[in-house]
Amino acid sequence: MTSAEGVDDEPPIEPKIDDAFSRIVEEGEQRLARDWPEMLSTGLVAGLEVGVGILALLIVTERTGSKLLGGLAFSIGFLALLLGHSELFTEGFLIPVTTTVARRARWVDLVRFWIATLVTNLLGGWIITWFAVEGFPEIRHTAVRSASEFIDAGIGVRSLALAVLAGAVITLMTRMQHGTESDPARITASVGCAFVLAGFPLFHSILDSLVIFAALHTGHTPFGYLDWLGWLGWAVLWNMIGGIGLVTILRLVRSRKRVVQDREDQ
Repeated sequence: MTSAEGVDDEPPIEPKIDDAFSRIVEEGEQRLARDWPEMLSTGLVAGLEVGVGILALLIVTERTGSKLLGGLAFSIGFLALLLGHSELFTEGFLIPVTTTVARRARWVDLVRFWIATLVTNLLGGWIITWFAVEGFPEIRHTAVRSASEFIDAGIGVRSLALAVLAGAVITLMTRMQHGTESDPARITASVGCAFVLAGFPLFHSILDSLVIFAALHTGHTPFGYLDWLGWLGWAVLWNMIGGIGLVTILRLVRSRKRVVQDREDQ
């Protein structure tokens, strides 16, 4: 082809970008093709694993008075997600969306995946936080105080910004983990992003819902489940915008040649 036709002038795809894209799409196909029992069980286990991280967060925060140390302790939850290969709703932005855009899965599969993981993450988290509060009653005051900060933030610019940042951070973690084959690097990404999400804290729809559940289990909160539902809807919306709009779309732009190739092959 001539340069006038614009083919020979196209630079080659960067090998590292190409490899990372291939890993993302291959994993996305597997995750979106799961049957209902497998999808529901992986989402439920993820809720339990994050719940263990919330227990660590609340205990360390209660005993040290430091949110930053509590955020570091929470990283055990994300390490469990990484090593256990379970499914967290907010980790479903980069990989499943990329796979769907590349036409390696259907949009209906993506929606099914999101709904199943969101519901089961919350259910698993609700269960484990009940045991946490009953087993460690000393964390009740910390749980109520922490949860009230999320609910009291209401709907506004600050809560919007914190939810967008949370979606971007969790999706950035996924991007970093799939940009390398090094397990130590992936573990570092998990710990670092968990620290940012829980230690600052940002408004993460699943993580912070579990803190709110722990508070609700005490029976001594100035808010109820309807207040939580309103907060959840707001957080989910802006988590998705942060994760998809600030990270996933930019990744797709950088990998646009591979996206075009995959779409043409279908």
